[in-house]
Amino acid sequence: MALSRVVARAVGSTRASGSFLGAANSSRPDYRTTQAAKRLSQPTLRRSFTRSTLFGVKKYTEDHEWIDLPDSGNTGMGSLGSLLPSITLICFLGTIGVSKYAADALGDVVYVELPTVGLEVGAGDTIGAVESVKSASDIMTPISGVVTEANSLLEEKPATINKSPEDQGWIARIQIENAEELESLMSEEEYQKFTDEVKADDEAGH
Repeated sequence: MALSRVVARAVGSTRASGSFLGAANSSRPDYRTTQAAKRLSQPTLRRSFTRSTLFGVKKYTEDHEWIDLPDSGNTGMGSLGSLLPSITLICFLGTIGVSKYAADALGDVVYVELPTVGLEVGAGDTIGAVESVKSASDIMTPISGVVTEANSLLEEKPATINKSPEDQGWIARIQIENAEELESLMSEEEYQKFTDEVKADDEAGH
């Protein structure tokens, strides 16, 4: 079961089915669609991307996973396509985990299934699972790539996800295949707004 559905149940939503956002309130426009419409309504500016553009970036999904690119990272031979048209020797590593919002909703985590190093995944694929005293849920990758490391600490101390979900409780690290996929994800500010709306809808429904 997707993490978003487990979180929706945990926060008391009786309308949870499919994606967290759409199921919680089918009358509310899809957040990503709304943001895309805003961008299309604004003048198009040609951006010149550099390597530093992607360092220090943290993004979130509607399923409550996050991916973080540190302020500095490993590089190697690779290509990020049209996002970095003038740079073809960069391989970015991103760290994946579940949000504090999700960790709080899950309750005490008792077991974490970690991905296998070398696993090739596409955006939205399941890379692991989390079991808590309340339920079990799949963890999905926000972006395509190859798993380079799994957080073995969680095998011995799964509750680290509750104590430090967006730091020491990370799930895996991934070599990013297509950096353009980051554009469809939410920033920290957008994710905060998204969860605020979800909570407001849930409170209004009760």
